Amino acid sequence: MTRIMISAGEASGDLHGADLARALLEQAPGVSLFGMGGPLMREAGVELLFNPTSMSTVGFVEALRSVNVLRRVLARLGQAMDERRPDALVCIDFPGFNMRLAALAHSKGIPVLYYFSPTVWAWGKGRADKLAQLDVTILAVFPFEAEAYRQAGCRVEFVGHPLLDRVRPSGDRETVRRTFSVSGEQPLIAILPGSREQELDHLLSPMLAAARLVLEHKPQARFVLPVAHTLRAQDVSMFVREAGDLPVQVLEGRTYDALYASDAAIISMGTATLEAALLGVPHVACYRVSGATYQLARFLVKVPYVALPNIIMGREVIPELLQSRVTGENLARELLALLDPARQAAVRVELSQVRARLGEGGAVARAAAAVLARAGARPAGSG
Repeated sequence: MTRIMISAGEASGDLHGADLARALLEQAPGVSLFGMGGPLMREAGVELLFNPTSMSTVGFVEALRSVNVLRRVLARLGQAMDERRPDALVCIDFPGFNMRLAALAHSKGIPVLYYFSPTVWAWGKGRADKLAQLDVTILAVFPFEAEAYRQAGCRVEFVGHPLLDRVRPSGDRETVRRTFSVSGEQPLIAILPGSREQELDHLLSPMLAAARLVLEHKPQARFVLPVAHTLRAQDVSMFVREAGDLPVQVLEGRTYDALYASDAAIISMGTATLEAALLGVPHVACYRVSGATYQLARFLVKVPYVALPNIIMGREVIPELLQSRVTGENLARELLALLDPARQAAVRVELSQVRARLGEGGAVARAAAAVLARAGARPAGSG
């Protein structure tokens, strides 16, 4: 029996890991999947040895609070490698931990693949050099990512981005808008503060302050706030109530519908900005971390943009606000600009080009095939 260990440490990694697990089981029904992940991976058929999604960290300084826990988890997964001898390890994002796990697997002779690998185009090539030394196969989701890793001497399989297949609203835009009780010309704005408690603490207050300011100019505006599955909707609802009487509808899930129905959005920096781009939603990307983390990141980061749509296009397609610029006033100003029909139409045209640059669908199936090939497994029906 082919045995594959999968390691994912955050909400987004849990989602990608679950999709990959389903594709692996479809292509090789007898494969055994185990490792670290969250509830979505468990539902997809992965035996979880540890669930870290409740303690995933944001930055350098924040990560120190979890170091001792991560060491214990690393030891536990290393023990599982010795006991079960997986035919391959698949690391998904979570580089602070997974880089160490990859090195441990390599030392035990276990082939390693990295899906949603460290962003070496942003942080420099140190991690890419290390992954090349470990003979890790990079399952690249962006064309520029594939090129950066090839230049570092890594094995690379360009599989494409799974969001091209996943990002789908439940119906046409007008139908979806009606489910939120929004009339034809009534502005609807989505608020996505992130999937971690730290992001909620740093971003939701200025986002709600921006909503209040937008209402002064657009009194008919309404807001939707889809809550990530890593957060409790009741906690977010309480946060919103404490901010005062605001027309904010808090949702459990329905992120794609909320974005698709909206005229504009405020979004925490990360995968959600790419999801909004694929749905053609003009948005403001923002992020705030501790001062020490930000200063170190400024020293290390090698790219002019932080939001994925801007990185993909190589220019500012959507506005970015970082650190002290993340205020209610600044967010409201950018939102009001995006609600202008001419500006909105221009941004939608730019966002349509983001999808075109990401290539074709079928990424998860290609990733699963690459994993099985590295593990030495034969997909079902291969003869």
